Amino acid sequence: MKYASEIEKRKTFAIISHPDAGKTTLTEKFLLFGGAIQTAGAVKSNKIKKHATSDFMEIERQRGISVATSVMSFEYKDKLINLLDTPGHKDFAEDTYRTLTAVDSVVLVIDCVKGVEEQTEKLMEVCRMRDTPVIIFINKMDRDGRNPFDLLEEVEKKLSIKTQPLSWPINMGRDFKGVYNVHNHSLLTFGAHQKATDEDMVKIPDLSTPLIEELVGKKDADALREDMELIMGVYESFDKEAYLAGHLAPVFFGSAVNNFGIKDLLDTFIQIAPSPKPRMTDKREVTAEEDKFTGFVFKIHANIDPRHRDRVAFLRICSGKFERNTFYHHVRLDKNVRFSNPYTFLAREKNVVDDAYPGDVVGLFDTGNFKIGDTLTEGEVMTYVGIPSFSPEIFKELINNDPMKTKQLEKGIRQLTDEGVAQLFTQHGGNRKIIGCVGDLQFEVIQYRLLQEYGAACSFKTLPFYKACWIQGDATKVADFVRYKQANVVNDKEDNLVYLAESEWYLNTERTNNPAIKFFITNDYKHELA
Repeated sequence: MKYASEIEKRKTFAIISHPDAGKTTLTEKFLLFGGAIQTAGAVKSNKIKKHATSDFMEIERQRGISVATSVMSFEYKDKLINLLDTPGHKDFAEDTYRTLTAVDSVVLVIDCVKGVEEQTEKLMEVCRMRDTPVIIFINKMDRDGRNPFDLLEEVEKKLSIKTQPLSWPINMGRDFKGVYNVHNHSLLTFGAHQKATDEDMVKIPDLSTPLIEELVGKKDADALREDMELIMGVYESFDKEAYLAGHLAPVFFGSAVNNFGIKDLLDTFIQIAPSPKPRMTDKREVTAEEDKFTGFVFKIHANIDPRHRDRVAFLRICSGKFERNTFYHHVRLDKNVRFSNPYTFLAREKNVVDDAYPGDVVGLFDTGNFKIGDTLTEGEVMTYVGIPSFSPEIFKELINNDPMKTKQLEKGIRQLTDEGVAQLFTQHGGNRKIIGCVGDLQFEVIQYRLLQEYGAACSFKTLPFYKACWIQGDATKVADFVRYKQANVVNDKEDNLVYLAESEWYLNTERTNNPAIKFFITNDYKHELA
């Protein structure tokens, strides 16, 4: 019985958005309401020395952007919430895509001034593939932005999902007066830089009540009644099942920086968001209620605390109860492992836990045993599926600027590429190191972290490659191909052979000339080139 109630208690979700939509600020306000922090960080202010709680890498604090997923746990109204704050920048989309495999629902933040942006559409595509339930928060209502009806129409059109407003703004920008909660018929009036509390919420028995005029004035009261009449005519009563199936997105309006409209969102979230959902493996579907423990690694991060050179694997628990100092089966390595100090996180603060339940994300101290996608079980041989891997799009040679620090550079680049933000290739039969990434900013982060965390100075030289293809086939034919194409063949970290094509034409030519060899765009050999 306790086990079932522990599962029901948990809500695991990610916050996603385009850069600068206010995602990290919203994360902090959630933590404030959960009592996990006392003051919010100033995410992009150089004048204030407190920084965003969820941005724990030095480069994130300097540039005011998130470049890695942060995991935070907090309690709110008897629910245990596991919140994953993801990078918004497109160069770090891989990290966000993998994180979406580890959550049960999503809060999507949209800037009311800019509306739906390109990265928002890409992230939403991943949610649509998995039918992940989505709640939309339209942020920055204290600025002059787009008409709310136009925003809803754009969201439906560009993100291919039905919307339903559960709160509604009264004006915006300088004239922003507050939000009306459609769900529980209450009004919250806006005062800049004030924390909205339960006491500020006024119950509205009926939209015809003169109380609305007293709170927002006659003109805005009439406008709200008109808007509500239109909304009631267009939208039916909220269908929770359609939301849980990923077909309907409830919409909230507010201002994260002013802590306004957040409580409405959080209170509704804990009522409607799903508890831990079933997950698919290569053998069968696993439900959260099963007795035996299973989980998978969706992220690896080196040096969360630079003083201790720690490497942490983030494990999403899918079923059963995870217990400290208990042996579990590492499926890929076919060996049993145990963990004496599993952690839960509040950004950089770690707390050792004795047990954890489905929905929880725990950090496991890792000495190099884990790769992204690894599965832990109580003995059953199966692997969780659906964790995406990506083919790099930009290739650069790693140049060692300080030969005295060769060992540090080797160790650093190996650990950082284990995190999944980049792929490391070594020239076949040589020692030339090539880094493959999806976005340019990743190289900047790698260079910065190698210097700050490992004391290794490096630079990058751009290479003229177009695509990386893993190759398999007849052993003799592959050996001949490697011999003829030595300048273009590299080994990945697992010593698999990879062909780096200079252009689409070269790639198509090699495929035509070598029918006995198969070319794959990911290292799991599942995505063969069409």
